[in-house]
Amino acid sequence: MGKFNLYKIPLKSLPEGTQNYEYHLDDQFFKNIDGPEVQRGSVDVALSVKRTGGTFELKFAINGIILIPCDRCLDNMDFEVATNEHLFVKFGSEYSEENDDVVIVPEAEGEINIAWFLYEFIALTIPLKHVHPAGKCNKTMSMKLKKHSARSADDEDEDDFDDGSDADDMTNEETDPRWDELKKLIDNN
Repeated sequence: MGKFNLYKIPLKSLPEGTQNYEYHLDDQFFKNIDGPEVQRGSVDVALSVKRTGGTFELKFAINGIILIPCDRCLDNMDFEVATNEHLFVKFGSEYSEENDDVVIVPEAEGEINIAWFLYEFIALTIPLKHVHPAGKCNKTMSMKLKKHSARSADDEDEDDFDDGSDADDMTNEETDPRWDELKKLIDNN
């Protein structure tokens, strides 16, 4: 993790009390971390580390914008990140994560690299369904999706596909010949 030396916290040498750190996570951070959910962004992190004996409480305030693909049209969309997280760190003989917010680090090393934790905190803010607001999706992709999706009349998310364009625009657009051949199979049955 040489690319992430900036995110190492030297726990063993920290004095008792609270220390504050600030980080800016940019496109390069997300590229280096190579996580599947987020590839680009601009996020600020304020970290407060409180040492009490051999226990450390890390409080993260994370705010910024990340770019994630829209589930509907696949174009990138801005997603606002605003979360507060915490992590407790203790010394032990080997590294382990006891649960979601307690980490044991080897006392011999005496440090923790928080880069992956920062990425996970950000990725966990992404909702299961992330789409552009109505009318903001890529119009070409939305028309193709609308044209090729089978939807029931009582589908609850019907206005999810409202892209603000007229349906008449689709008649002038060329269709994919592969879809045309598949339609012929359906029509013949």
